[in-house]
Amino acid sequence: MSLISVNNLTFYYDGSYNNIFEDVSFNIDTDWKLGLIGRNGKGKTTFLKLLQGKYKYKGTISKNVDVDYFPFEVTNKDRMAIEIVNEIAPNVEDWEIIKELNLLNTNTEILYRNFNVLSGGEQVKILLISLFLKGNNFLLIDEPTNHLDIETRNNLVSYLEKKKGFILVSHDRNFLDKVVNHIIAINNSNIEIQQGNFSSWKENKDRQDNFEIMQNERLQKDINRLEIASKNVAKWSNEAEKGKSKKFNSETTIDKGYVGHKASKMMKSSKVMEQRIDRAIDEKTNLLRNVDRNDKLKLIPLTSNKNPLVLINNLQVKYNDKTIFNPISFEVNNGDRVAIIGKNGIGKSSILKLILGEKLQYNGEFKVANDLKISYVSQNTDYLKGNLKSFAQENKIDESIFKAMLVKMGLSKNDFDTNIQDMSEGQKKKVLIAKSISEQANIYIWDEPLNYIDILTREQIENTILNYNPTIIFVEHDERFIEKIATKIINIEK
Repeated sequence: MSLISVNNLTFYYDGSYNNIFEDVSFNIDTDWKLGLIGRNGKGKTTFLKLLQGKYKYKGTISKNVDVDYFPFEVTNKDRMAIEIVNEIAPNVEDWEIIKELNLLNTNTEILYRNFNVLSGGEQVKILLISLFLKGNNFLLIDEPTNHLDIETRNNLVSYLEKKKGFILVSHDRNFLDKVVNHIIAINNSNIEIQQGNFSSWKENKDRQDNFEIMQNERLQKDINRLEIASKNVAKWSNEAEKGKSKKFNSETTIDKGYVGHKASKMMKSSKVMEQRIDRAIDEKTNLLRNVDRNDKLKLIPLTSNKNPLVLINNLQVKYNDKTIFNPISFEVNNGDRVAIIGKNGIGKSSILKLILGEKLQYNGEFKVANDLKISYVSQNTDYLKGNLKSFAQENKIDESIFKAMLVKMGLSKNDFDTNIQDMSEGQKKKVLIAKSISEQANIYIWDEPLNYIDILTREQIENTILNYNPTIIFVEHDERFIEKIATKIINIEK
């Protein structure tokens, strides 16, 4: 066991007026399995780069182990996978490599294929086993599950359950629950570490947030009450001071000593109340700093007078005259929430493309009702460019509603001036989702909408779908999202 010790860490990007981290201190045991969580843009990847020594910072980070980052940058992808394993872990023996692949339930023949022809999931497996085989290191594993199908994710769960000594960045709640034993959370004002998995951290976070909200409301009521009382006392005291020499008649005046004593007493009471107000305000300012606003998103789906909206019977998509999956049959009616699941490359996105009107070869019966309005979130974000204003204009959506949805999903108004192509992958996905929920549609078709999206935003999206009950067809690998949202699950098989 050894420690990574972070002391008084402060970091900001050149040209920025805001600190990403400010005077944070904590220790990490290198035997822990840490889940690193936080909203998009909070600095998760930045923190991993600081641990690698990639940026200059104030404070100290001390460690006596090497840190390695996943995904490892492969310089020449035309080589066989076994050569890349040997490059990363040069002292490893073949039987050790085979053992690791068996733990991942993966055929060893992938070792003798060129790395660039491996699937995304196979590349993830090769790089992960290489980094673990390297030994005497602490791994920084940055979002390994994006674009991976459910089966591959479960293979990774089984593998990482047997490992220790890593930080895992992931927004997949089930994945985190099964793999990690500590959570490191980047909050609005600090970084905290708790023992347990994501669900135990979330339970503690919700409890703390609710307590702080109740305390905040109580203190605000106390402040309002004390302010009114203090004003009344001060007013009475001032009037009493003015009345010290006032005559009731030509022979009688108020006892100045008595009135002065009462006025002084009331002034002291006023000062005490002011001090209590100041203490309450100080206490209040220490609350709600880490309470995330889980603002409700808005969606206005359209209901069609036709049913079914989509009819599929014994459908098989074909490429080069070859069918790529077993026949499937289902229909989509108003209010249905249909999840399409299956291995990567099986043809899930092809079904969505057919519904969108793309001309693909297929066998079987396929019908889509006429005059449906469809809103689409693509899996790919590479085509996004320009600023948010021009994007809203090009897509004919209300700019103010569109930007309001983005703010609710965690983008700041400073991000509005950023070109979309310069945004993070999580922010780009939020742009597509904000566009979609700003559109009125009969069917919402979303292709892996949650890649790179933080957990809080996932929960916002879940709540929005459950509140407004749109007709939606989606491809997704987040099992918890599917469990909460889907009314029908279509499993595609070869």
